[in-house]
Amino acid sequence: MTFNIALTADFYDENGKARYAAFGLSVFDDHSSVAVSPFNTHLPEIGAEQLSGVNGVLVLTPRVTNDSLAQSDDLLIISRFGVGYDSVDVEACTDQDVMVTITRGAVDRPVAEATIAWMLALNHNVLQKDRLVRTGDWDGRSALMGSELRDKTLGVVGLGGIGQQLVTLVSGFGMSQPIAYDPFASDETFRELGVQRVSLEQLLSQSDFVSLHCPLTEDTTNLIGSDELSQMKSSAYLLNLARGGVVDEDALYEALLERRIAGAALDCFEEEPVTSPHRFGQLDNVILAPHSIAWTDELFRDIGEMGCRSLLDVSRGKVPHGLVNPAVLEKSSFQSKWQRLLKTLDA
Repeated sequence: MTFNIALTADFYDENGKARYAAFGLSVFDDHSSVAVSPFNTHLPEIGAEQLSGVNGVLVLTPRVTNDSLAQSDDLLIISRFGVGYDSVDVEACTDQDVMVTITRGAVDRPVAEATIAWMLALNHNVLQKDRLVRTGDWDGRSALMGSELRDKTLGVVGLGGIGQQLVTLVSGFGMSQPIAYDPFASDETFRELGVQRVSLEQLLSQSDFVSLHCPLTEDTTNLIGSDELSQMKSSAYLLNLARGGVVDEDALYEALLERRIAGAALDCFEEEPVTSPHRFGQLDNVILAPHSIAWTDELFRDIGEMGCRSLLDVSRGKVPHGLVNPAVLEKSSFQSKWQRLLKTLDA
């Protein structure tokens, strides 16, 4: 018998060719007990029939809902390709005896590096200066003086792995002591990084860059709205590399349109994918990316290897890295399911 691993179809194009140079499948090369195959079709929400007979699945973009799990008798693990899991009904997975994992740590460096790239682009008016040359407006450069990162204050919302990597990487730019808002991070983490713990209100009023790196939860939905934007400096920038729902887009659009803040850089949106021109694209003080600003070959390699390693570990009876719902391990029904499937591999 084999441990059947499925991949969501969006890892491949319409001709069945892999979209990415490497996304971890080499992890399975020396393991004949594992069978890997992609779904035949891409669906925004994984269909129940797609999980029939599947033991583990590597998920790129489709949602996983309670309905998705209707035929999950043999499913042990949903491995999310990334660190966000707001697209997965974790409670439903726990109820149906399915582990959910994320690739915790694999995205820290590339997202932090992309954040700095955007900070520099915003401060130096990179997009605006590019347009001057494209339109032949050479003399317009005098109205686009930039500003250095030196002595500026970075405010990080969410001092997890990405936030920690970010404050480490910016240390060479001569910025002021970074500040952060994170009610869950330990005082020790703040001390070790040399970061000042502040309230959200303090962070918004003091920061030259407000950089969002928190998960999307009930508590963080519309965390940045009209009131919060009004507390920011008029010269400050907002960067969202977290999730679209963390920011109230209507409030942000009005703040940018009326120049109440200097600008923004957005990698994620309330509704994705964006398949028609977005209203933010009409503004000249915002940089946009299709939830991919941090995508690199190295990122996909590392995420893929970690996600596939979690799948392989489960096939060998090991608790995987990045488990989101550890409570499932305490369920006797899950343990019975796991042992039943492991016995079929030994048969």
